[in-house]
Amino acid sequence: MTSTTTVPAVALRGGTSIPQLGFGVFQVPDGETAQAVSLALDAGYRSIDTAAVYGNEAGVGAGIAASGLPRDEVFVTSKLWIDALSREAVRPAFEQSLERLGLDRLDLYLIHWPAPGLGRYVEAWDELVALRDAGLVREIGVSNFQPAHLDAIIAATGVTPAVNQVELHPAFAQRALRERHRELGIVTEAWSPLGQGTVLGDPVLGAIADAHGVTPAQVVLRWHLQAGTVAIPKSVTPARIAANLDVLGFELSAEQVEAIDGLDRADGRIGPDPDAFNG
Repeated sequence: MTSTTTVPAVALRGGTSIPQLGFGVFQVPDGETAQAVSLALDAGYRSIDTAAVYGNEAGVGAGIAASGLPRDEVFVTSKLWIDALSREAVRPAFEQSLERLGLDRLDLYLIHWPAPGLGRYVEAWDELVALRDAGLVREIGVSNFQPAHLDAIIAATGVTPAVNQVELHPAFAQRALRERHRELGIVTEAWSPLGQGTVLGDPVLGAIADAHGVTPAQVVLRWHLQAGTVAIPKSVTPARIAANLDVLGFELSAEQVEAIDGLDRADGRIGPDPDAFNG
């Protein structure tokens, strides 16, 4: 079992820190989520990432409760869906997420997508600021925001997101966006950090994995860690849940990092385009 004390953490703007490796539950059915979360917490994960639209917040809450871990030892993230992107809808949606999770506060709450065509993400961000100021959530952030979206909410509220959770993997490395994050002091968090498996058969990753006696997935997660990115791999397979956390015993060389960086390509995006996706 991996020791939780060795998992690095990344400091967030408000003074909180988030474990650099978390457990994602996207596409995990609610009925299977409690067991998956329990397995993850048993393996040593201390960060769980869910969302209202995933339909499994109740399962996440049940898994956390069953673990018996103190509340302050588990970092819990959820997200506001597009249907609640309005000033009057944010607080009720947030409270419903808390109720399903069985929690009295969140560690991180994100706007899931900017949905720019609706023109409501700025007012929604203002309401997230109010939730944070009321002590209901420790840190607030966004997901799938482009630089223009970030600039708009910062200009309107004076509050910079702690995190921007975006699609990020070797085939879609988002270098320009990550540089903007560095300039603004925003932590980059990767969803689909393994490219939903699409990159794992690449011979570059295979050769690096063989050199270290690890799997291609472990190589990619190590690449994320060395880049300073927070990653939230998802699995419901016990062996993979454990293996995804077991990436602290080796280090990629500068040449190996450069080789993985070279896998980035113009058509590497898997998910929707945030500038065009409106729900």
